[in-house]
Amino acid sequence: MGEHLGVRAEADRVVTHYFECLDLAYRGWRWAVTVTRAARARIVTVSECVLLPGDDAMLAPEWVPWLERLRPGDLGPGDLLPTAPDDVRLAPGFTQVDDSTDRAAQWELGIGRVRVLSREGRDEAAARWYEGVAGPRAPIAASAPAQCSTCGFFVPLAGELRQIFGACANEYAPDDGRVVSADHGCGAHSEAVSIPAASEHNPPVIDELGYEVVPTGDDTVPLDDEALGHS
Repeated sequence: MGEHLGVRAEADRVVTHYFECLDLAYRGWRWAVTVTRAARARIVTVSECVLLPGDDAMLAPEWVPWLERLRPGDLGPGDLLPTAPDDVRLAPGFTQVDDSTDRAAQWELGIGRVRVLSREGRDEAAARWYEGVAGPRAPIAASAPAQCSTCGFFVPLAGELRQIFGACANEYAPDDGRVVSADHGCGAHSEAVSIPAASEHNPPVIDELGYEVVPTGDDTVPLDDEALGHS
């Protein structure tokens, strides 16, 4: 505890004195000692003594729950990511089976999945993929010769997502093995390569309207009109 920094009245016969904290680990902090005196008493007693941060104190960042801190790519080998029972992205498998859904794939006796993607979860995934680096607004898609929908390496997804998404199966493409939108594109399009012709030069052009006098070895012999092709 260091020098006295000030005093503040808290209530009737209750004041708090502030003292400098000399601990190097708590720079900018200060000791707060609250003292009080009972009615008609002459002895002042210490009510509380705490360490409080000052205006320039270094504080720990505000605590954020781990689920809000989690970012894509944080999950590593051996890590487990529990899914909340009320996750809006998932729904019980039997509630998501309709006429447009493959029943055998969604809910098979004994081997069916307990939960499947809900409509909200599917919409969130579609929006995230479409607005990401595998969507039509990516820089590589803007300079692509054609869209993925016309590429031979484009493998459409199953279910309702196949209308706009598929997987890239070109090992030389930057999105190989990843989900891409049908209107995405890159330079590895299956029909992007055109074989050039053997010769791209135009045929030579011969100027038949003019001529150039080329001197022979003997400069003393004059060239007449007949030698130049004139009569």
